[in-house]
Amino acid sequence: MSYFFKRSDVFDFARATGAETHEKGNELFWRFCPYCNGGGKDKNTFSVNLEGGAFKCFRTSCGKQGHFVELARDFNYQLDIGEPQVYRKLPQNTVTIRKPAIEYLASRGISRAIAERYKITTRKDNDSILVFPFYDDQNVLQFVKYRNTKYNGKGNKEWCEKNTKPILFGMAQCTDFERLIITEGQIDSLSVAECGYDNAVSVPTGAQGFTWLNHCWDWIIKFRTVLVFGDYEKGHMTLLDTLQARLPQKVVAVRPQDYLGEKDANAILTTFGKQAVCAAIDNAEAPKLSNVKRLSSVQNVDINKLDKIATNIKEIDRVIGGLIVGQLVLLTGKRGEGKSTFMSQLVCEALDQGYNTFIYSGELADFHLKRWIDFQLAGGDNVITNLNAFGDEEYTLLNSTVEQISNWYHDKAWVFDNSYVPDMDAEFESILTTVERAVKQYDIRFVCIDNLMTAMDVVDRQDNLYLAQSNFVGQLKKIAVKYNIVVLLVAHPRKSSNDFTNDDVSGSADITNKVDVIMSYSRAKDTDDCDSKLQITKNRLTGKLAKDIELFYSPKTKRIFGRASAIRRYGWESAQVEWCEITDDEDLPF
Repeated sequence: MSYFFKRSDVFDFARATGAETHEKGNELFWRFCPYCNGGGKDKNTFSVNLEGGAFKCFRTSCGKQGHFVELARDFNYQLDIGEPQVYRKLPQNTVTIRKPAIEYLASRGISRAIAERYKITTRKDNDSILVFPFYDDQNVLQFVKYRNTKYNGKGNKEWCEKNTKPILFGMAQCTDFERLIITEGQIDSLSVAECGYDNAVSVPTGAQGFTWLNHCWDWIIKFRTVLVFGDYEKGHMTLLDTLQARLPQKVVAVRPQDYLGEKDANAILTTFGKQAVCAAIDNAEAPKLSNVKRLSSVQNVDINKLDKIATNIKEIDRVIGGLIVGQLVLLTGKRGEGKSTFMSQLVCEALDQGYNTFIYSGELADFHLKRWIDFQLAGGDNVITNLNAFGDEEYTLLNSTVEQISNWYHDKAWVFDNSYVPDMDAEFESILTTVERAVKQYDIRFVCIDNLMTAMDVVDRQDNLYLAQSNFVGQLKKIAVKYNIVVLLVAHPRKSSNDFTNDDVSGSADITNKVDVIMSYSRAKDTDDCDSKLQITKNRLTGKLAKDIELFYSPKTKRIFGRASAIRRYGWESAQVEWCEITDDEDLPF
């Protein structure tokens, strides 16, 4: 007989193979492809369609696809492809309620009325073996479970009749389709019923077995709400994760604090009484998602007063308000046209405004980067002009000026050491890891990455490049938000065009989707009355954009400024230097 696809088989397969999954629409996504493992880093690229069973890995280098039957075969997961399982038809005899069953349930806080309603009894041949009959919604006995009430650690404490159809205990006793309360054990569902709740059921074979769900699917989805009252131990509630993921209706759960330190419904009943069980059920709520919070709980922030790094170019600050903390800013421009110079000037502004800075430069030597920043900080009055052998002007700084500048940003500015070679036994540390560690250790508030392609980790295959770029930029954005800092990323455009658009940024389209601000820096045309121009083509915070902000460049100071910019003097010139007296005496002067 051919295999009949069931969505429950997909979930059972995922659970059996230990896969981490999440459901989205009609697809079940694997965190890592079971065939290629996501190449070691690509996530959520593999899915199985829950309606038809088709599966596919979206990584080009893998591209594995087919039907769920093939997936199960490839991973040695046994599906029911032969004759469909035929369950035993149990005799529909009248159940005689025996006294030992009533006495045992009474010891657990459960009344005779509930015992009779749910037809709980004991075996004829052994009155210490409790019998739980499972009747379906048509009041047909489908499943029987036994419990040894005098269990001493030997043998099985609970077991069931062989080849019987697993269903929920208490289906026949449900009265409507409003709220269904699901517990793990039968004693627990009886405890809930004892407290006056009609729609109380329990699973047949414990927290790990969900074969019953397929048999009860059409019935259970009729309920408006499902309330999970599983066993609660070590900060985790049984049943909840699977039912929340698989059931289409609203799923709520008993709050952890309402267990009052106990494990389950019956323990709450016997220790604290009915009112405690009722409170647990009445206070049940939708489980809180770790990555979701109430809008009303969000901090009230005046966007106009957000912490920011001013560029001190009025034409730019008027549009974007400065570099706002929590933002990822993309700076792009053609090679050699000055975007790295513009970036280093922003570093000067950040340092002067008290923002510790970390810089990664994949193209400039560290001494070149430092020299450029030192010139920009020095200003015209501190730059010495000489003529070289060709009669051209060249510029230099006094050693004392460089020393004073270096002392000023000694504990403010940090740069990635491109010359670092890890020991043979040391693991390679990614740029992202280094950035995050630097942010925490040195209180960094402004991070500059120049540029995207050199900063990314090595990509094994060309077809992974765009995905790697998207992931890298996404992680930078998370760092900006997590630590409330500004991250500036430099990236090259993909084509030579004077009419820049966001689509011209080289690489994945996700790059421009994930950043908050996009600035494009370019040299001006010979006919323009300026040296360079800046376009602002994305501004997520206010939506204000700008085209052709005219800028000027000083070869002497390496500074970029606008028409309305005043002469800048940075804080190092007024910084106080602490001096100490040095004596030749061996004894201290006190």
